[in-house]
Amino acid sequence: MKKSSDLKQGFLTLLALLIPAAIFIAATPTETGNTLKPQPPIPVAFVISQGAVVIDFCGPWEVFRDVSIPGQQSPFRLYTVSDKTDPIQAGGGMKIVPDYPFANAPAPKVIVIPAQSEPSKAMLDWIRESSKTTDVTMSVCTGAFVLAKTGLLDGKRATTYHGAFGSFATEFPKIDLKRGARFVENGNLATAGGLSSGIDLALRVVERYYGRDVAEKTAYNMEYQGQGWKDPNSNSIYAAAPVSTAEHPVCLVCGMDVDPKTAPKSVFKDKTYYFCSDNDKKAFDAAPDKFVTANKKL
Repeated sequence: MKKSSDLKQGFLTLLALLIPAAIFIAATPTETGNTLKPQPPIPVAFVISQGAVVIDFCGPWEVFRDVSIPGQQSPFRLYTVSDKTDPIQAGGGMKIVPDYPFANAPAPKVIVIPAQSEPSKAMLDWIRESSKTTDVTMSVCTGAFVLAKTGLLDGKRATTYHGAFGSFATEFPKIDLKRGARFVENGNLATAGGLSSGIDLALRVVERYYGRDVAEKTAYNMEYQGQGWKDPNSNSIYAAAPVSTAEHPVCLVCGMDVDPKTAPKSVFKDKTYYFCSDNDKKAFDAAPDKFVTANKKL
């Protein structure tokens, strides 16, 4: 009897230990983490102005458009916003008539900010105010410069197009630039690397709303085989800053290879720097100390 009693007591003790562990496991976030609660139709605002880079906004647009939930209508409602509803000319000459001006645009739950021209005060104010209630405010490529100018990224980690790392680090020293990231998430803020990285970040947003299966089905239907949306560190090819040598100089501003025989150049503290364009030389000449210091940190 004593042996039976001891076994019973041992079982109860083991059960007492296992129950909290089971509860803990059940409460642990799923591997996707950072889940969002969908309330369709989810309004997605694409902020555009002159020179908007087409793939930066059309890539994510197609992702959100292609999401399909059985028994539901399209879960995302997409629209464009700008200073006015006058036509804007995007990259390559594409003409777009924005759906709404900032003054009366619907409140978004997702904001997409592509690379584009210098933002207006109205654009920055609208992004800043709207982001108080968004699930995700995301930039693509050098759209990170627009988001950074709102001040929302100060003190946070972010990424941008690899050719703009130097400029970004110089202009926004309060932001922790992350090289080699496909995208970076900070609460309701997210920044993607260049161009096609926006597709991956959009798929990641879909995953946060509806889970990995829906995101994978969306990618499958798009015949998109990139896996960057599953691994934000998959841009490791851009993690190391290019090294400039006398034989193979690179532009300090954008990191591209240059021909020292024809490239614009500047001399700062007895060292010659080459640039891939007059605009990059002009940017460097305006703040050479800042560029040199920022690039030492990259």
